[in-house]
Amino acid sequence: MNEAETVFTHLLACDRASLYLKRHTRLSAASARRLAAVLRRRIAGEPLDYILGSSEFMGLLFRVTPDVLIPRQDTEVLVETVLRLARRFHHNSRQSSSRDPARLDILDLGTGSGAIAVSLAHMLPVSRLLATDSSLPALRIAQENARRHAVDGRIEFRQCDLFPGGKDCRRRFQIIVSNPPYIPSRTVATLAPEVQAEPRRALDGGPDGLAFFRRIAQKAPLFLRPAGLLILEMGFDQKDRVQEIVLNQKKFLIKEVVKDYNSIQRVMVAQLRGRTSA
Repeated sequence: MNEAETVFTHLLACDRASLYLKRHTRLSAASARRLAAVLRRRIAGEPLDYILGSSEFMGLLFRVTPDVLIPRQDTEVLVETVLRLARRFHHNSRQSSSRDPARLDILDLGTGSGAIAVSLAHMLPVSRLLATDSSLPALRIAQENARRHAVDGRIEFRQCDLFPGGKDCRRRFQIIVSNPPYIPSRTVATLAPEVQAEPRRALDGGPDGLAFFRRIAQKAPLFLRPAGLLILEMGFDQKDRVQEIVLNQKKFLIKEVVKDYNSIQRVMVAQLRGRTSA
């Protein structure tokens, strides 16, 4: 839907088809006032998702506030990639002598609104997830979204800087997934005002935009099972540099690079070297 359709379906609590079927309906005074308030905030450059308090992702509705990054369509490619490979993991484990073939353990780094973790839990009933974020307000939103979609019993949330500590250091996962901040610091100030309204910590990837990729590639082998997968979203021109960062660890093989809906190389899949479990 375009922005106008999104606003009216939200205000009138109807779907897109009903909006056009009832296009001659007059707005009530209260609805007109709410519409005017939305338009004033939108004209001022506030993202529509924050104004409405929700954002659609993977066919699910997520609560969003200025404490979290607004989920993007590009990130749906990341989730779709994880789903495809996770289902393959599950199928292969059922054919093996795995002691726990019914379970897929996934670590989501920098969960934000929880869009990735909640979508995976919703669509992969066999999954158990650990989702981390450095922001406590973001984690509260993520927990709310997990409850909204009835998957809170299968997602654990931790406040930490990327990788968990304490007893969670001993945990190993089949898949680590992340949409890390990857915009170079100097570029953030040049972004559209509505993008700059989003939390900078979720956008700023350091001087060259690659700081989080280096940290993730360095520590991910400690949290992956043999032949586990590291699946990362990256910027439109970052494929070669992210690949170099991952391969420099000498512990990964690059399995594939997935293009987004605009044919941009968006998702990198790396596999930890080691004995396969399938």
